[in-house]
Amino acid sequence: MKKNVFFTTAACVAALVPALQANAQEETVVVEETAVVSEVPCGTRYYVTKNDNWFIQFGAGMATPFVEGADAKGERHAHISVNYNAGFGKWFSPYLGWRLTFNGGPIHWNGEGGSMYKAKYVGANLDFMWDMFNSLGGVSSKRVFSIVPFVGLGGTFLWDYKPEGLGNVLNSHGKAKRNEWMLPVSAGIQARFRLCKYVDFFAEARASFYGDNFNNEVYGRPVDVNVTLNGGFAITFGGRDYKQYDPCDYLGYISNLNNQVNDLRGALATTAAALAAAEAQLPCPEVEEAEVVVAEAAPLMATVRFSLNSARITDTEMVNVYNIAEWMKANPDQNVAIVGYADKDTGTSDYNMGLSKRRAQAVYDALTNKYGINPDRLAIQAEGSNVQPYDINNWNRIVIFNVAQ
Repeated sequence: MKKNVFFTTAACVAALVPALQANAQEETVVVEETAVVSEVPCGTRYYVTKNDNWFIQFGAGMATPFVEGADAKGERHAHISVNYNAGFGKWFSPYLGWRLTFNGGPIHWNGEGGSMYKAKYVGANLDFMWDMFNSLGGVSSKRVFSIVPFVGLGGTFLWDYKPEGLGNVLNSHGKAKRNEWMLPVSAGIQARFRLCKYVDFFAEARASFYGDNFNNEVYGRPVDVNVTLNGGFAITFGGRDYKQYDPCDYLGYISNLNNQVNDLRGALATTAAALAAAEAQLPCPEVEEAEVVVAEAAPLMATVRFSLNSARITDTEMVNVYNIAEWMKANPDQNVAIVGYADKDTGTSDYNMGLSKRRAQAVYDALTNKYGINPDRLAIQAEGSNVQPYDINNWNRIVIFNVAQ
């Protein structure tokens, strides 16, 4: 390509050359930073926002206390009574969560001599929960069955001990207490069954450990235990799901920016050399026509990255689609090939081929429908996971643009 260049002021040209040459010599600064940043541990991370994964639960079951006392034959028996529970909580990661539960009902046990003793109780527990299957088997919000161990701290109020005057725990008036406050610790395990996106069925067992005065009697074993078995339903607002990210995703952007910077520096060095050659011909007695070799346009460095198993263009990545659209508008004679890829570590080869095609199609639709690019200037190409343009697999969930020949 030829252009007419008119050199009117030798001083201006001479002043520009040193600055251009100085810039052309700084070619490795940004590239070196990439090696430092790449030491960041890579891998998928999960998180929830403050409004995600809140749930309420309600259920019922049975309770049985294990305290001192036996029947007339000296045998101990477990007496079962009804128990109710309700609560709310939040999963703040796929692995850990908390909840506040309320439970209560009547309890029965054998006293000395075989008499049946009774009381009523209500309690609250702050539980910390661990999703064992997400931790050991990989994160999945669609897992049908999970096991969730939990531990908790709480408070329990007991009242209406019967028969009246039951127990040897006395109040300030020297009479048997009619009510009691206690602070138990508890542990249990829950089996959770996913019914749909929003509703789970659960069955859980809890053992609450109290001081010796749970039944208003102090003797014998130092710890009283109340065991509850409950079943019910948990409703999660918005569905149980987790957002994910990879802290190394941005390394691809840095690499692309480095490549663009180096391409621009190469073009700048070529221009500086052409200017130096022109300067060597000064002073020129008259205007001469000079042939300047223009460096070829740098390759398209913009890419569109995708999340795992997704063909949806995020708002962040839509900026790159916009940049390609602007480039095509500024270069109306250039056509572009949209090449989709998928990472080989997830999915079969056939599935990844379809996924990479859907990714390329999503970019094609955005360029034509949103930014008005003529469809005749675009071509879709799907490489699946058969071709991996990057060594790090996470980077290969991508669409790359090539200038079509």
